[in-house]
Amino acid sequence: MHSRPSKRRRVLAVPLGLVLTASLGLAGAAAANAQDSATAAAPEAKAGEKLSYVVNTAADRGTVERVKREIREADGKVVATYGKIGVIVAHSANPEFGEELRAVKGVDSAGATRTAPLQAAATTEVGKPVFVKEPKKASTLAKAEAKGQEPLESLQWDKRAIKADKAAKVDEGSRKVTVGVIDTGVDDTHPDLKPNFSARQSANCVGGKADTSPGAWRPYNPDEDYHGTHVAGIIAADRNGVGIAGTAPGVKVASLKVSEPTTSLFYGEAVVCAMVFAADHGVQVTNNSYYVDPWLYNCDDHVDQKAIADAVQRAVKYAQRKGVTTVSSAGNSSQDHAASRIVDDTSPDDGTPVKRTINPATCPDVPTMLDGATSVSSTGPENLKSYYSNYGRNQIDVTAPGGDRAFQTPEEPAKDGGVLSTMPNGEYAYLQGTSMAGPQVAGVAALLKSTHPTSSAQEISWLLKAQAQTLPCPASYDPDGKGTYAATCTGVKGNNSFYGHGLVDALAAVTK
Repeated sequence: MHSRPSKRRRVLAVPLGLVLTASLGLAGAAAANAQDSATAAAPEAKAGEKLSYVVNTAADRGTVERVKREIREADGKVVATYGKIGVIVAHSANPEFGEELRAVKGVDSAGATRTAPLQAAATTEVGKPVFVKEPKKASTLAKAEAKGQEPLESLQWDKRAIKADKAAKVDEGSRKVTVGVIDTGVDDTHPDLKPNFSARQSANCVGGKADTSPGAWRPYNPDEDYHGTHVAGIIAADRNGVGIAGTAPGVKVASLKVSEPTTSLFYGEAVVCAMVFAADHGVQVTNNSYYVDPWLYNCDDHVDQKAIADAVQRAVKYAQRKGVTTVSSAGNSSQDHAASRIVDDTSPDDGTPVKRTINPATCPDVPTMLDGATSVSSTGPENLKSYYSNYGRNQIDVTAPGGDRAFQTPEEPAKDGGVLSTMPNGEYAYLQGTSMAGPQVAGVAALLKSTHPTSSAQEISWLLKAQAQTLPCPASYDPDGKGTYAATCTGVKGNNSFYGHGLVDALAAVTK
């Protein structure tokens, strides 16, 4: 297998049955200090290889225009300009491009968003979803209808955990609220998504410039790029007598595609484009179930990584000012984001990874550790932390069901510990990961925005935490009894390292 990690891990969904190795934890954390390892991992562009860059400047028009001229002088091509946040996306084959732009007056940071040149790369895949057929037996459908349920809703233990089934009887959410799915694209032709899909607020942002042509927001390859469609169903699958129910089945959902064709890598320029597009097109909540490639952590003493984190941070803050609540999955590496040292042996994931030890305080996981993002950990059917979920004192804001098929069992009639949702081509399947937890929270945020339409993005984030159901630290946590995923939960009642302020509550969102 190729050394690059599975794209399903990058987008924070764990293939069902996949067991993460202990090497993803803290073992070997004393190998090197963060500064030395970050510098050692720095790539250098080679002559003739075109790379993509973000150039971050002061946000006044004069500076932006002057820097654009400097980009052209340095043999660069301006691809997109986000003047309101001072971010310029550029391409260049000049190996000194980043260094030259960093020396320009008014440039705060500049760096390559990738280590691989702008060309297609081989794909990787680990595991497959577990598909479920929609029942066709008349008696089964009648039984579900009599209970006021969708045909597959009895299998959705996750919705019962956050009281979304009860919330739907009070308020399904407002059609004036839209959740933008920043992901691999959404199949808007799915019968459970079509009624709630907003094409007007959708775009393809791959490359850093929005393409709003019809269908551009759909997956490049539905058989491989199903992640965004699955996320969309968790948020807003319609209650229409078909398939499943979303957390907020009455709100709209939009697709903001950011994943590269063939590799499904999520580069910074595409993420910036998506966040700004959402903010400028009336989206109230975005779901971000990924980390920005190619670095799992972006260190501030590394020129390229600093530029990526800076650009995305500007986009998050801009979106927040425009009323967008940014919900982000915490990740699947079983790592403590509050630790002083973490071993990252997966970056860069578009080239040859270099083992390094980083300090997350100065090397954030983007976007989940950025200011203004609501970070979400994952629970399983027994309301315990999922074995793969990242955690961290004062790093996790809230938690939600993302599944844990390996060590937790749902109550009947549900039989699978994964999260059931929509798939391209009208299908349904189970997946698990913090990727599935994030959209549960995005759905609750949409319900809150429906109930409190004048509340700011910051206020919606506060309400998510204030209304969450408190989950106390377990006495001990060692799912397999062998120490593979053992972790220590710390904190106080109502705010701990595993669950943050607790499990989000959809019913509270529509009644309080």
